[in-house]
Amino acid sequence: MPGQQGFTLRFTAIDARKLKCDKIGLTNCLPIPIHMPLPRPAVSRLSDTVAAELEKRMLEGSLKPGDRLPPERALALELGVSRPSLREAIQKLVSKGLLSTRHGGGTHVTDRLEAHFVDPWQDMLRGHPLLHRDLLEFRQMLECQAAALAAERATDVDIDRLDQMYATLEASYSSDDLVTCIDADVAFHQAIAEAAHNVLIGHLSASLMRVIHGHVAGNLEHLHARPQRWNQLQSQHRAIWQAIREHQPQEADKAARMHIEFVRQSMENSSREAERRQSALRRVGDAIS
Repeated sequence: MPGQQGFTLRFTAIDARKLKCDKIGLTNCLPIPIHMPLPRPAVSRLSDTVAAELEKRMLEGSLKPGDRLPPERALALELGVSRPSLREAIQKLVSKGLLSTRHGGGTHVTDRLEAHFVDPWQDMLRGHPLLHRDLLEFRQMLECQAAALAAERATDVDIDRLDQMYATLEASYSSDDLVTCIDADVAFHQAIAEAAHNVLIGHLSASLMRVIHGHVAGNLEHLHARPQRWNQLQSQHRAIWQAIREHQPQEADKAARMHIEFVRQSMENSSREAERRQSALRRVGDAIS
């Protein structure tokens, strides 16, 4: 019968396959079904792809906290997507807390990637001065590694940007505008961190600079009043810059290490001088009373 013949043929094919397995020494060899349904690959939505691209820009630092996104039409054209897809992507990032939108004010990058690190540590540092030493040790590890990686990985674009930051820093040294000098100092070190091409180093550096901004400001004020120490600071920044642009990782690490050690000593000297001043003022007050 045709049905029986068909069954016999199928059995014979299966049995032949089993015999072949036995012949080469394999036991319990079962035929592999030919028509197994394959799992369908997940289809990603265009808005997910756009959201991922914007997240990538935040991680790499090309979109920073506070930055405003380009106008919707221009950004959609740049990304090669429709405006509805872009709007959907932006809403996804708003729901994650990475973007914020204000009617009539555009869409801005939030500081969510940094805020949870910055806020509690700023409070801790104010209440526990002994943490300053630990913070400087952490800063030394981070900045030395960043300088070494930047010397190894920096592209010509990174070097051009670093040159600009260094030129701004050099110009600020000769002025009496300490606010400009502080901002230039922070921007120079952040440019190095971003030239390391490590996302965590870039974001941790930005967060750390926000935590210690007040200490950087106080230390620069202390050094600015001491020309010899101020010149030493300039030389250290120059050494770091030159080692990176000449792609010498070991020299960059060494220069950054010497710089942070110099900063540590300066902060300790400043603290001791402040204590001596307070002691002298108390003695004068006691003498007057």
